[in-house]
Amino acid sequence: MTDTDPVIDWLLDSDPAIRWQVMRDLLDAPQPQWAAERAQVETSGWGARLLSLEDDDGQWAGGAFIPRAFDSREWREVGQPWTATSFTLSQLREFGLDPGSARAARAVALIGAHARWEHEGQPYWEGEVEECINGRTVADGAYFGVDVSPLADRLSGERLADGGWNCERERGSVRSSFHSTINVLEGLLEQERATGGTPQIRQARTSGGEYLLTRGLFRRLSTGEPADEQFLSFAYPNRWHYDVLRALDYFRAAAALTGAAPDPRLGDAVDYLRSRRLPDGTWALDRRLPGRVWFEMEDGPGRPSRWVTLRAMRVLRWWER
Repeated sequence: MTDTDPVIDWLLDSDPAIRWQVMRDLLDAPQPQWAAERAQVETSGWGARLLSLEDDDGQWAGGAFIPRAFDSREWREVGQPWTATSFTLSQLREFGLDPGSARAARAVALIGAHARWEHEGQPYWEGEVEECINGRTVADGAYFGVDVSPLADRLSGERLADGGWNCERERGSVRSSFHSTINVLEGLLEQERATGGTPQIRQARTSGGEYLLTRGLFRRLSTGEPADEQFLSFAYPNRWHYDVLRALDYFRAAAALTGAAPDPRLGDAVDYLRSRRLPDGTWALDRRLPGRVWFEMEDGPGRPSRWVTLRAMRVLRWWER
């Protein structure tokens, strides 16, 4: 791979949120170079656009998980809305907004002062009851420098007997969910990256990873068949939804932190990822989650996707090394 690769050129002909990750993860650019590109997330492109939509109190769309005055009929008829604080802050983290930037610091402080979860009015950085929500809250808090250790510790202790997590645990579920598990794993990984983690967090990440690995990232343990066909279709942004590329990128990121070698049980998922590469070297966006968004970043399902291609290429680069 060189800087004359047409796919690399196509990825670089994009937003700063993608460019800096290409420079770091695919081109091994020196840290000062990709950091300078990353700094532009705050001032131009998608990152600046999201920041410009922030409310005066630091929230987005007036709510923690759902927009203010949201009508539940829209959820039923159109889809879940993605414009409130939780999903917008996670998107800024995925863009790579510098946590040390003035805008990030302002947002984090104001959210802590004003945002409350719709569940029972819990303070934002304390989380609520659903593991999917709390996993992303830990990821965002740890990334942006908030002390979310109590919430991370709580999540570590909420594993189910099969090793993973399920947002329906509060309502009696005893079996883990792919969706919930990946959200919590990403959160605990971000906490470990930010703080060094604890034995409890590392043990929880190990058991959650085993939950996915024993299922080949997408199979039913009982039959070996795909647990959900949508796990094999690539989406971005994923929000709380699971797919095999999201899981592979998690294991890549975890290995980058710990130095672990790729687990052979990822092989089937990697082979599937390779099989989905288009003749021009890109990967397509398979689906777009329905529901209200601030703006679109891709041309739509069936079209080459820079986000999917970036993630796929860095997974394969890690695997093949």
